[in-house]
Amino acid sequence: MTEKSAIRILIVDDDFFSLKLLIRMLANSGFTHVATCDDGHAALERIDNSGRHPDLILLDLNMPGMDGGEFVRHLVERSYKGGLILVSGEDERVLQVAENLVHAHRLTLLGSLRKPVAPDGLVALIGKWSPPSQGNPLRAATEVYGATELRAAIKKGELVNYYQPKVVIATGRVMGAEALVRWQHPSDGLLLPGDFVGAAEEYGLIDDLARVVLSSAFAQARLWQETGLALQLAVNVSINNLVSLEFADFISDLAATAGVAPQQVVLEVAESRIMSCDLRDLLETLTRLRLKRFRLSIDDFGYGHILPEQLRNIPFDEVKIDRSFVHHVSSDGAKRAKFDAILSLARQLNMETVAEGVEDRDDWDFLCRNGCDLAQGYLIAEPMPATNLVSWILAGHARR
Repeated sequence: MTEKSAIRILIVDDDFFSLKLLIRMLANSGFTHVATCDDGHAALERIDNSGRHPDLILLDLNMPGMDGGEFVRHLVERSYKGGLILVSGEDERVLQVAENLVHAHRLTLLGSLRKPVAPDGLVALIGKWSPPSQGNPLRAATEVYGATELRAAIKKGELVNYYQPKVVIATGRVMGAEALVRWQHPSDGLLLPGDFVGAAEEYGLIDDLARVVLSSAFAQARLWQETGLALQLAVNVSINNLVSLEFADFISDLAATAGVAPQQVVLEVAESRIMSCDLRDLLETLTRLRLKRFRLSIDDFGYGHILPEQLRNIPFDEVKIDRSFVHHVSSDGAKRAKFDAILSLARQLNMETVAEGVEDRDDWDFLCRNGCDLAQGYLIAEPMPATNLVSWILAGHARR
């Protein structure tokens, strides 16, 4: 467990009284490694010059010069991996929008606090922070992976798949798993897709990456079949793959070679990427994949990149509701309204629904009551190596 005095905290707030109050609260609670900045520009300069990211940032939303929303975008550009707590005197709806923004950027939001901040609430949120995995240390914001390094990683077999279970909410039965690629970097540890998939797209290596991920996933699916596990396999595919007119034949041949039925494969594509491409090529590929009996899923759904009338014209079988609309849905009216709207739309289109990011029991119970079909998230299980997944299933860890 990390000592309180070792946690590096940065407070970004233009309110002098609020700064002093937060410093006093933190000191009284044993947090002594605390820095402050009274505007976003100064905070970013401090982060850049220090060479180390703070473990935790307490961020005011309404600041002159650079507001909290803009500051969050700059944190994303710097690959910030620490925790974030929003502190604001704004009303609940503004805070909710800000929380959705942070979730959309895939930053770690510990929660939000209304001013004046109560000491117990502050300490409770900080208590949710945990250090990043020792195998995945924070990298300097300027570090990127080039084409040569990524190409070598693909050739050397450094890319590996982890698998996260998907369960039927009504019964708790494990019905499948999503393959999530990782890069076992020789010096930087285990890297997540956000660290290298964009580079693969930029350097024209996305087809090579897809071949590695899909070949490994299909081989694993075949092994599951041979051991009597009838698991559906979900795999993320890049929009760059889907606009290639050769992709449908490519993946069909891979599945046939591995002996995996297309009906057991779900291909996931992020909602945010769909409208950024040539829809004619995309629709041709998606249609051909459906004709070949692959299942299609729209991932991270809910931000309105695709309108309902557009969704009706794209042949998806499944909609994965983004975790931003699932986490705390049981206690947040705005999230419940969004969740209900997505669920209703999916039912109208005869699409299966998957809740992403299920992390607590209250949200699980909400999903059970409201008729969502499937779920995945840390409450159920974290992504794990394939051998661990089999052991996990056999040990009966699926939740009911």
